[in-house]
Amino acid sequence: MVTSQNTKEVWEKSEDGCYVALTHDYLNVQDTMDRVRDPGAGAIVIFAGTTRDNFDGKPVKELQYSSYQPRALRSMLAIAQALRTKHGLKGIAMIHRLGTVPIGEESILIAVSSPHRQAAWRAGEEALEECKAGVEVWKREEFEGEEGVWRANRDGAVGQREEE
Repeated sequence: MVTSQNTKEVWEKSEDGCYVALTHDYLNVQDTMDRVRDPGAGAIVIFAGTTRDNFDGKPVKELQYSSYQPRALRSMLAIAQALRTKHGLKGIAMIHRLGTVPIGEESILIAVSSPHRQAAWRAGEEALEECKAGVEVWKREEFEGEEGVWRANRDGAVGQREEE
């Protein structure tokens, strides 16, 4: 489903306590937490991945994210559903920002709610790792004074410069 939010496109899917989305808009922590809020939950854990100002000793100017939206949403929803079942979650939300994400702004928000905190902590970490490993989202790091590099969306993965 594609919806318009603040005149920007949002690609989203939701099913059985799982919500996933891709957007070019700023990510809102409170809205994401509210998507997983449940009276049976004793814990809500939220992870906010932000653009840092350096990578491997080089000054980063910004990150640019792109994706194949239909496939990325299916992958995100499959991850969310599996983790909801595995950890007995009340809700899980994963929202990834696309386009340019400046230094200090969020590129991904993951929120999980569960009856107890341990399950929420574990599921949040696992959701991030599985999202980075398997969701069809790619990032380009733009460095100060240097050409950018496309990278797999994983911590520490070295990018390869593509020749035209």
